[in-house]
Amino acid sequence: MGAKQSDYKYNADWVTESTAAQKLGRVHVSGRYHGANRNIKDDYVLTSKKLGCGYNGVVMLARSKATDTKFAVKPFKLRGISADKRRELQNETVMFLSMDHPHVATLVDVYEQKDQLLMVMEFLEGGELLDRIHTDKSFTEDIAANLTSQMLLAINYLHGTKIVHRDIKCENFMFDSVCQDHLKLIDFGFSRYWNGNRKMQLTCGTLPYCSPEVIDKHYTDKCDLWSLGVVVFMLLMGHVPFSGKSAKMVSAIKQGRFEMKADRWSKLSSQAQDFIMRLLKINPDERLSASEALSHQWIKSNGGRNGSALDCDVIDSLCQFQNASRFRRVCMSMMAWSLSPEQVSRVRAMFLELDHDKSGYVTIYELRTALERTVSTQDVDVQNVFAALDVNHNEKIDYSEFLSAMTCASISVNENLLSDAFRRFDKSRSGFITTADLRTVLGECCGSQEEVESLVEEADVSQDGRISLEEFVQYLKGDAEDHHQDAAIRCVELQRRRIASKSSCSQSRACVLL
Repeated sequence: MGAKQSDYKYNADWVTESTAAQKLGRVHVSGRYHGANRNIKDDYVLTSKKLGCGYNGVVMLARSKATDTKFAVKPFKLRGISADKRRELQNETVMFLSMDHPHVATLVDVYEQKDQLLMVMEFLEGGELLDRIHTDKSFTEDIAANLTSQMLLAINYLHGTKIVHRDIKCENFMFDSVCQDHLKLIDFGFSRYWNGNRKMQLTCGTLPYCSPEVIDKHYTDKCDLWSLGVVVFMLLMGHVPFSGKSAKMVSAIKQGRFEMKADRWSKLSSQAQDFIMRLLKINPDERLSASEALSHQWIKSNGGRNGSALDCDVIDSLCQFQNASRFRRVCMSMMAWSLSPEQVSRVRAMFLELDHDKSGYVTIYELRTALERTVSTQDVDVQNVFAALDVNHNEKIDYSEFLSAMTCASISVNENLLSDAFRRFDKSRSGFITTADLRTVLGECCGSQEEVESLVEEADVSQDGRISLEEFVQYLKGDAEDHHQDAAIRCVELQRRRIASKSSCSQSRACVLL
């Protein structure tokens, strides 16, 4: 990042060695970051439609050439910007690449071009939470608690990865669909990595949502919880707690003196009132953390999730992923970033069910516990399933790793999806996946030249040392169709074993009673 402004140019190498790559694994990052040899227009049709304006720029609408799916694109200038602005841009890019959660917007692609950097994000067509508030005025407590629970899951995940958002507000939570109430957190222009050693000092965010300590320039990640308290207040009360001119607003925020309509406040349950009051605490040490807020009775009573058995298709996908070859698992990992909201809508709920401690990850204990509700763990090698899923070897299953496995049987694989995954491998834009492409995507973990060649050989029907799009599609789609045909049989067998296991246990208990 030390180049002069006049000749500044991004170097793609920093991405593959970034925090994002360390956290998610190289495949999940390198497949989405494209250097100067690939133009965004190779993959997307850019439109002039403006979707919004964030801290770091205007967001425009685009369409994928492979799938015709809508996406949001945010461009950033690279020339003539200050050193501080460059650091901010690098910081936002790395953080956004590292984020991997059902309630956080997905960064699909990043393009490094001559004069600009472009971020391609999923298009959240359901609109802002603020728009729903303006339309509905206020929400019932069960709906508000459900939405709050979703927002808390996103914040708790960020804080668990040492990221502070610093601009939590209604405008930065969006619904992924008009027909669903699934919220996602967006806009990480103010976000920072924070290790907890020193308090942050930069005043940032949006004043009506700012905590007293942010105004005083001496704060921690608890600033996000104050901001969430303002959002929840608006959900339940239908108006902002702090208003007026800036000086008046600052004074009210510092004193924790929020405006309320007494008749509306009195209709809230004592749990809802307590929840808001414990978030809008002037002293951040007395304020709830994200994990504590998720355990609050108001959330547990209205917005919590109940554990349920795993879907048979999900179990089948997990088992198939375990048994898949290394190259097939790499391909599935790449496909995870090309899935549409419609394709993941069912399985993401299952991931959230697996994530019992709400950390944003699934541990081996959580996986084993969930499997035991559906089948005997003797039928599934939990340790091997977990090891296959844990691609980056961090002792936990990330959301994208889970989605990778779901492409086996739970998510329908079509040619558009496969074509989009193929172009992520084709780093050289030759129209083929070569050994050089795999080395770029996999890095040092791909092994020797012989090992890389063996990966290519799996799908290289023509035996010319490279994989064409047709070969790639046939390799994955043909196998997927076979798996889907066998899935029902495997599920029936798992169910039969489960019933037999329960019957055996019942007989054992009967013998003990006799």
